[in-house]
Formats: sequence, C-alpha cells, structure tokens
Amino acid sequence: MSGRAAEAFALPGDAAAFSQECMRRGWSDGLPLIPPTPERVAEMLAAVERDPLEIVGVLAPRQGEATVQVIAVNAVMAGCRPQQFPVVLAAVGAIAQPPFNLDGINATTHPCAVFVLVSGPAARAAGVHGGAGCFGPTFAANATIGRAVRLVQLNVAGATPGRGDRATQGTPAKFAFCAAEREDASPWPPFQTTRGLEAEQGAVTVWACEGPHNIQDHGSNTAEGILQTIAGAMGQAGSNNILGKGEPVLAFGPEHAATVAEAGITREQVQEYLWEHARFPASRLSAEFLGAVNDRMAGGSLPRHGPDDLLPITDRPEEIHVMVAGGPGKHSCWMPTFGGMTRPVTVRLG
Repeated sequence: MSGRAAEAFALPGDAAAFSQECMRRGWSDGLPLIPPTPERVAEMLAAVERDPLEIVGVLAPRQGEATVQVIAVNAVMAGCRPQQFPVVLAAVGAIAQPPFNLDGINATTHPCAVFVLVSGPAARAAGVHGGAGCFGPTFAANATIGRAVRLVQLNVAGATPGRGDRATQGTPAKFAFCAAEREDASPWPPFQTTRGLEAEQGAVTVWACEGPHNIQDHGSNTAEGILQTIAGAMGQAGSNNILGKGEPVLAFGPEHAATVAEAGITREQVQEYLWEHARFPASRLSAEFLGAVNDRMAGGSLPRHGPDDLLPITDRPEEIHVMVAGGPGKHSCWMPTFGGMTRPVTVRLG
C-alpha cells in the first residue's frame, strides 16, 4: 500500500533557525535538529530497497501514515547515518503491529518509552553500542536511532506530551532508548534466538517499557546471591507488571552474568527462578489498591489475588526477557513494561 509524498516546505537552512522553526510548528523533541534537505533524505532512502511511498505502518493516535519517505525525513532530523536507517524502519514497523498496542501506549499516563534492542549483524552494521554506558549518552547510533523512532511518534503518530501522549510525568527514555546486546560478553545464546531466529540473523525488538532500574549487588559472590537480589528488585510494588503481568526486560551486567553462568545456570533457569521469586507480597499493599488490581486493572482476565498471595510479574517464565549489556561493574538493570496491555515485537533484519 502506498501513501502520499511528503509535503515540501521552505524552511531556514541554518540549523539553529531550522530547529527554532520546527519547535514553533510542533515538529521537535526540543533538541536541535538536522535540516532534512532533499539531498540528505535521498541519501537516507538509498540505504534501503524500498518504495519511498510504501506505508510501513499507520500510527496511533493520529492514525498517521508512516511512509518510508516520512521516516527518512525524521531519521535525517534525528541525526541518523544511512547505515542506521534499516534499523529505524524495522523499529517503526514493529511498533505499528497490533500486539505492541501503540494506541494504548501513547494514551496511557504510565511513563513507558519505546526501547529498541538491536541484535546480531544488524547491530554491528548500524554501529549500535551494547557495552559500558550503553543506555547513556555519547553513542551516536544508539542516540539517533532511538531519537528517530521518537520523532516519528511525535510527527506521524501525534504523540505530543499532554495531547496524544498522556504520560503523567514522562521519562528521559522518551528522548532516545536504543542499545545492542553485549554478545561478546554473554554466556548464553544471542537474544534473538529466544525470539525464534538464528544466532547469525539480525533483529530489532521493541518493548514499551520504563527506563532502566539499576540493580547493584557488590556483596554477592554466588549465583544464588545475585539472583536473590535481582528477584527482590524486580518484585517491586507499583510496577505495571505487578498490576497486570506483561513481559519485562532484565539486562544482566557482564560480571553478574558471568557469576551466574559459572554456576551452570542457563537463561531458561534464570527465567524460572525469577518467575518463582520476583514476587511482591499482597499483604504489603493497601486493601483498596489490591481491590483495584483485582477489579479494575485486571479487567476480569486475570485471577483474583488474596492478601496472602505473592504477586508474580509475568504469567510464564519465558515472558521475562533476559539479555546481557554494559561494561565492568557489579550492576544489572531491569525495565518494567506497560504490563500485559503491550507485547514486545521482533522483526528480522537482514
């Protein structure tokens, strides 16, 4: 299916003036933008063999048509290089799929952002970083890919804070949230193999989740100790995963992952342990809050919980997604999601 060609505007060529004009028109995330000249957009489009007017997805709440050309315009403005454009296209296609529930994600007051995980050869080709500080600044591919996906949400989906995006407080992760798995430091098979792909295949996976919640454990020297700390961190009151399950993400730091794997523990056994132990005592919730979990947020689709129950964060062990990222240091992190109202989507790339 083809959409309309992007409309051309006569805007300032100076980057500072262009950025100011985009802010005035509501086309900006608040940071300086690169002017998407015809030459820059053409260079971006040349990186893929796709019809520029092909509709990659129809994005809620505006029901905007995200064509290849429009996505390229936003990728240029975000600062992407052409080799990163295939990842941006794949990520936009993924968030457009029904299981991701972009309409609900943009309408919710919950502070969820789009986390883009790039795996395998696709990550290496795009230069996406998975090592030390991978969720932070200075890594151009991570920053610009994540930012491009957010600009598409703003400019095509209409996810403007306070209007199309109803997040109560928002999150810095909404500026850019993209990383790669640290495959060279992972003791387990590459993440994309958990999504039905082969280790040598590239992939892009998207979640609607919060920014990373740090899990530090400098005291435990055993797998059991580290997993106990992680389970305690993930079984937290107030997360949407306690309220309505879903598919949260655990990013082991390489040192924690090595200690766990040296004990012969597989990724699947990590998932089983956390499903059993990353739970929160219902007795520590107020009666009215537990009632909200049972009557309103569960919507009748989940079992009712009593005050003596331990509340799990997923329905099944395999819904706890485990990867490795980062550099030296005894830190890991986890990303709670919007809950069972969204599901991660994986797109093969290459």
